[in-house]
Amino acid sequence: MQNIEDRQKNKKMNKWEITKIKKISIREPILIEGLPGIGNVGKIVADYLIEQLGAEKIMSFFAYSLPNSVFVNEKNLVELPKIELYYKKINNQDFLFLAGDVQPSNEQGSYSFTETILDLMQKYKCKEIVALGGIGLAEIPEQPKVYCTGNDKKFVTSVVKKGAKSEVYGLVGPIIGISGLLVGLSARRKIPSVALLTETYGHPMYLGIKSAKEALKILVKMYKFKIDYNSINKEIKIMEQEELGEEPDKKSALHKLRKLKEINYIG
Repeated sequence: MQNIEDRQKNKKMNKWEITKIKKISIREPILIEGLPGIGNVGKIVADYLIEQLGAEKIMSFFAYSLPNSVFVNEKNLVELPKIELYYKKINNQDFLFLAGDVQPSNEQGSYSFTETILDLMQKYKCKEIVALGGIGLAEIPEQPKVYCTGNDKKFVTSVVKKGAKSEVYGLVGPIIGISGLLVGLSARRKIPSVALLTETYGHPMYLGIKSAKEALKILVKMYKFKIDYNSINKEIKIMEQEELGEEPDKKSALHKLRKLKEINYIG
C-alpha cells in the first residue's frame, strides 16, 4: 500500500502543468533551449534572443519538482520560479525559445520535464533542437571556444562548419540537466538535436557574458538572426573592468543584462 502511495505522490510531484498564454499555429519549429547552468551561458543567450527578436510568450510550465524557493522582484513582491516558451517566425521559419529562472531540482523532474517538452515538439513536428550550455573552466577564458555534440552527425557537421568545434570527447564529462536530456531523449523520437557548449569560468556566481556572445555568433550564422550586439558588448566591457578591479558605471553594471525580461540570475 505504501509503495502505491509513494508512486502516486511521485507522479503528482513530477506532473507538469502547462499554461497556454497565447494560441498560435506552430508548424515544424526549431527549438532553442537556454535554461540556467554553468556560467548561465544558455540563459543569457536565450534571454538575449527573446529580447532582440521580439519573441512572444506562449506557454509557461509548473511542477512541484521546481526548486523550493521564490524570487523577490523589483516591486518587493515574491514570484515563483518560471520556465516559459516563446515563439517567433523568422524568414518563414517558426522558432521556439525555452527560457526560465531555474531547472527542475531532481532527476525525475528533469526527465519528466524533458519528455513534456518533447511531447510538444513531436506534436508540432519539430525540425531540430539546439540546447545551450557551458563548459566550466578553472580560469576565465580570454577567447571562449564553442563546442558542438549531438545525436545526428549531419546536424553536428553543419554546426561545425559555422565555427563550432567538434572535439568534445574527453573534454567534458556528462552533460547534466535539460540541455543534455533534450539531446539524448530526442534521439528516441528521431528529432535531430545538438548541444552548443561554450567555455566559461566554472565559479557558481560567474556570469559568462563573453561566452554567451560566442554562442550567439554561432546561432546567428546558423539561422541568420538579425541582432544588435551593442548591449552585450557593453556588459562584456563592464565585466572586464570588474575583473581588473576598476569601478564600473554603477548604473550600467549588469543592469541591462538583468533587465532582459527582468529576470534575476541564480548561481
